[in-house]
Amino acid sequence: MLFRQLYDPESSTYTYLIADSKSRMALLVDPVLEQVERDLKLLQELKLTLSSCVETHIHADHITGTYQLQSQTGCLSTVPAHGPAVCADRQLQDGEILTLGDISLKAIATPGHTDSHNAYLVNGHRVLTGDALLIRGCGRTDFQSGDAGTLYDSVTQKLFTLPDATLVYPGHDYHGLTVSTIAEERQWNPRFMGRDRNTFIEFMNALDLPDPQKMMEAVPANEHCGLVVSTTAR
Repeated sequence: MLFRQLYDPESSTYTYLIADSKSRMALLVDPVLEQVERDLKLLQELKLTLSSCVETHIHADHITGTYQLQSQTGCLSTVPAHGPAVCADRQLQDGEILTLGDISLKAIATPGHTDSHNAYLVNGHRVLTGDALLIRGCGRTDFQSGDAGTLYDSVTQKLFTLPDATLVYPGHDYHGLTVSTIAEERQWNPRFMGRDRNTFIEFMNALDLPDPQKMMEAVPANEHCGLVVSTTAR
């Protein structure tokens, strides 16, 4: 398996390139519109064919690169089930597995940051956690039908029950960290350390964070798989 962690500095977003070394077929998880040319160049350099763009959720801080990547490569778009992106070619249910040669991407429904969110377990030993679980943090729960109690359940009952050595690759990082493990996050993540469900809900509901700068344009675009829809058109 070929695995690359790519970074967008404006939104602090990680995009993941995963490819089967035999078939040269590839997936991009959470691509960013401003990084489409970078991603296409890397695919070309590594002689990879893009099979699908996979989203962890509907992002509020950046526009996905899926629409542009589809337009240029003919790849499929894949999103979590029960979300608003009905434009997608495939919606992955909890426990459903996307296969690509020797690679398996198992969807783990982890709502709470948003009401439709998947983490993806890659070949059983790496988990792409999106915004559900960050390194020493977690995603906010105060918009897009987020719910703090639901996020607590997703992290503690689904992600924290994975094997200790499972590598954690988040959707964002704001402190220069790149990878963690389930054991580390279970022990040291300050959002969950010493907090039961009720105190976690109280903590998250008191954060009072500003809205992401691109939220008003990013959410509707991402609900259309990255197609930017004019708000002035009538």
